[in-house]
Amino acid sequence: MSWIDLSLAVQPGMLHWPGDPEYRIQRISDFARGDDLVLSSIKMSVHTGTHVDAPLHFLRGGAPIDQLPLHALVGEARVVEIANSNQVESKDLEEWRIQTGERILLKTANSSNRISASSFDPDFAHISPEAARYLAAVKIAAIGIDYLSIGSYHSDGAETHRILLEAGIWIVEGLNLAALKPGRYELICLPLKLIGAEGAPARAIARPLQEQA
Repeated sequence: MSWIDLSLAVQPGMLHWPGDPEYRIQRISDFARGDDLVLSSIKMSVHTGTHVDAPLHFLRGGAPIDQLPLHALVGEARVVEIANSNQVESKDLEEWRIQTGERILLKTANSSNRISASSFDPDFAHISPEAARYLAAVKIAAIGIDYLSIGSYHSDGAETHRILLEAGIWIVEGLNLAALKPGRYELICLPLKLIGAEGAPARAIARPLQEQA
């Protein structure tokens, strides 16, 4: 089975969270200027594009991203599709019979157009605090979603994050799940090892563990 890239392309003008620094790249040296090599510097939020939230992002004294246990985001994952609601509730998740220790990739209506757009949509699909409490009770290992936040932009977004992070659930945001059907996949998602940071950009890839219907 071929690997599928779930990562957003990092480039100028890309989708970003309102108020966060936009991605910028600057050439320090360039062949076009007669230099011997090409060298660039970048400026961006650590929550740019596809990224992982560490507990420190919302929890005082929480673990930074360099303390991510690698097994949390490497191994079998399951794509769960809930495309009929902009706010995912626990009843929507219960239908999928999610089990303890699972890595869940939540495919929502965001995958159809929002995640590929360059402009931010404040009405993106997300999970409610109630749904977060359900996942915390089940004790999943990780949750990923197809937009820049797992929680609402308008309200309760911080609460949703805190519930998940306090339960030891690692959060991946900004996934491009458009090419994935519901089912089981092998997942590799590794954030940069930024010492003391509350999050980091990541490269995420997946491949099916069985033929998808």
